[in-house]
Amino acid sequence: MLALKLLLVPAFLAIISFAGRRWGPGVAGWLGGFPSLTGPVLFFLALERGPEFTVHAAVLSLSAVFSAVSFGIAYSWACMRLPWYGALLCAYAAWTAAVNLLVHLPLTAAWSLGIALLTLFAAPRIFPRAHGQWGRQPLPTQELLLRMAAGAAMVLAVTGMAEALGPAWTGLFSAFPVMSTVLAVFSQRANGPGFVVAMLRAMIGGFYAYISFCLCVALLLDRWGIAATFVTAVIAAVVVQGSAKAIMMRTA
Repeated sequence: MLALKLLLVPAFLAIISFAGRRWGPGVAGWLGGFPSLTGPVLFFLALERGPEFTVHAAVLSLSAVFSAVSFGIAYSWACMRLPWYGALLCAYAAWTAAVNLLVHLPLTAAWSLGIALLTLFAAPRIFPRAHGQWGRQPLPTQELLLRMAAGAAMVLAVTGMAEALGPAWTGLFSAFPVMSTVLAVFSQRANGPGFVVAMLRAMIGGFYAYISFCLCVALLLDRWGIAATFVTAVIAAVVVQGSAKAIMMRTA
């Protein structure tokens, strides 16, 4: 179990990092919206805390699209004027405000789904436009290792604190923007704000896969069990991810 926690999310981060290096911010952002952190966290919670805890956490994770997108919007606007540490501070402030709002709402799966979809509908109208040119900068080994270490640390922290946090806060922290943080900070330093804005904006399309995954867990886990639920959730996320990309390409 510990080996999975240490390897699974860092592997996703490495894949996304290389994809951004090879194909640019649009692909990196699209992949970044996939539940590559939340999915493993919910799976480990189901094994360690049981279905009831995990279902509640999944409902809150579903609504956390709102806080994740709030992070991305705040970072995108701030990074055009501020260095990475100033932009990150603004983004964390926006994420904290959004999470504190969500945790006080009487959320059900239906309400969380509505919040998530409304967020994705409104987000493209709020993000700034990406400007500037960016090249393919090399990805230093030490930087890749830092990205992977940050992902592993987050999984260990959330699953380790789950009992103390309770299912609501665990669900919200499972969607903590560690992927967005790592990708945005390192990308701003290497490629500039234009790359970051394009990447974070592209995450909107990837979040539809995130929604489908969390919704499957919230609705099916009590009845189907762990194996069938998570296999179905992964398949649903992959299908939705591919469909979203196809639609984006046609409308681009």
